[in-house]
Amino acid sequence: MATPLSDIPASPLKTVAVVGLGTMGTGIAEVLAKAGREVVGIDISGAAAAKAVAALETATARAVERGRLTEKERADALARVRTSTDLRAAADADLVIEVAPESYEIKHQIFRELDGIVGPGTILATGTNALSVTRLAADSARPERVLGLHFFNPAPAMKLVEVVSSVLTAPQAVAAVTDLAVELGKEPVAVGDRPGFVADGLLFGYLNQAAAMYEAKYASREDIDAAMRLGCGLPMGPLALLDLIGVDTARTVLEAMYAESRDRLHAPAPILKQLSEAGLTGRKSGRGFYTYEAPGSATIVPDALTPLSGSLDVPARPVRTVGVAGSGTMASGIAEVFAKAGYEVVLAARSEEKAQAAKARIGKSLSRSVDKGRLTAQAAAQTLDRITAAGSYEAFADVDLAVEAVAEDLEIKQQLFATLDKVCRPGAILATTTSSLPVVACARATSRPQDVIGMHFFNPAPAMKLVEVVRTVLTADDVHATVREVCVKIKKHAVDCGDRAGFIVNALLFPYLNNAIKMVQEHYASLDDIDAAMRLGGGYPMGPFELLDVVGLDVSLAIERVLHREFRDPGLAPAPLLEHLVAAGCLGRKTGRGFREYARR
Repeated sequence: MATPLSDIPASPLKTVAVVGLGTMGTGIAEVLAKAGREVVGIDISGAAAAKAVAALETATARAVERGRLTEKERADALARVRTSTDLRAAADADLVIEVAPESYEIKHQIFRELDGIVGPGTILATGTNALSVTRLAADSARPERVLGLHFFNPAPAMKLVEVVSSVLTAPQAVAAVTDLAVELGKEPVAVGDRPGFVADGLLFGYLNQAAAMYEAKYASREDIDAAMRLGCGLPMGPLALLDLIGVDTARTVLEAMYAESRDRLHAPAPILKQLSEAGLTGRKSGRGFYTYEAPGSATIVPDALTPLSGSLDVPARPVRTVGVAGSGTMASGIAEVFAKAGYEVVLAARSEEKAQAAKARIGKSLSRSVDKGRLTAQAAAQTLDRITAAGSYEAFADVDLAVEAVAEDLEIKQQLFATLDKVCRPGAILATTTSSLPVVACARATSRPQDVIGMHFFNPAPAMKLVEVVRTVLTADDVHATVREVCVKIKKHAVDCGDRAGFIVNALLFPYLNNAIKMVQEHYASLDDIDAAMRLGGGYPMGPFELLDVVGLDVSLAIERVLHREFRDPGLAPAPLLEHLVAAGCLGRKTGRGFREYARR
């Protein structure tokens, strides 16, 4: 019989029962067996149990082929796994991990039956990512031994494990499963009981907004996904990820989150209900936001919504010379991009000195590329020669395309566009790189609003592949066609979107960052745990607080305010903690202190 909970020593969990042998349960069983645990796999379906054993045999054979296991280690791991269709097989387990379907009724039934089967010291863990651990614990005979143990799919590969405590959970139980997670090679994060916990709590709000954005026909599914991959470095776009997770699963998680938070950002987008009820649940059904080669396939195939390839019907205007207005990092980066692509570039600023300093910055950037072997010295010299520094916007008289990259201030931009309207020749295209201001407001400062468009580059412009192409209701078709063609020539991936706050990337990114700040503000989880959860559980290249400190808290607050003002959603109101830090001058890395402190250079 298992050890009484109060007497649990460090890491006693030698025999573990896994209830539910779907993909997740099978993956958890594999992790446990390879780490030397005795595993009892239980499923009401004998076919599911047999399938799990076959999957384990295949996975461990693949590990041997890749040199990650020896044949003996494989044989030993498989020998440690036995399966059953009877819950009573969990009688001698030190830990039971339940990964049954996301249904209170099913999980309650399992926990009630386990109460009469396992010993008094056995820890009962639920793998839920959406349901209340407290509610499950309260109905147990011994609620102090019930907790959440949330693995991420695929369990053998994903490092994150969220250890979820309710107000009833005994500290010894938390300590025991945390130690186990470490011994399994995982990184445990301690969190409280609320729907979605940390990783899914942040992730699903973002996925929901992406679904709503697509449903509103603001941008195509391909452009939304490409924007978040290329603009944020994410491994998958949000709509493709919803298909992988399962549209029905996402809807269940969001329903649970909304029931708890009443935040409109968590209210499932209607399209999730429509797809779920139509059986279009994503990869597993062969169709969701995208269409797949077959149920379970990862291969996307063209369907009626797939954009037609090939050139646009509208002829583009010729572009040979490009003017870039500004002297900051973004302006010099954009000038470098165009010059590398063979365009003659005029880099103009408010003074000759500022323009020459910006050109010098480009020279240093090109030298670094030469040192890293990405560019020849000759190509670097030719690129720099194509850039002319000017201390006046009068130098834009003959450019075919003028791109402004000045301060993110509407009044400053409108003044500049009024100037460009006077100095640029008729037919020249005028583009703004704004990330949050209305493009049409810049256009209305000119006598030719049909020639104005948004080209939102991402920083650093030479490295980032994405450009958001923003049409206003006044932008001419040939202007749009020209900018799309130019993006191809400068080797950037263009995505189309309308003229509203945040465009695609910032409209989806900054509410996610704001929600992370609210988690810290509410003392739900620490900065470090949230950052680790999103890197390890969400595949993000940086955690939200790392990213906020890099972007700048003042910049982030400004974007949050613009989004809140545009959409009027209470859930988009900037977190007070962000406002307090900005008021205190803690702006991130650039000031040496933001959410974290940094060494002064």
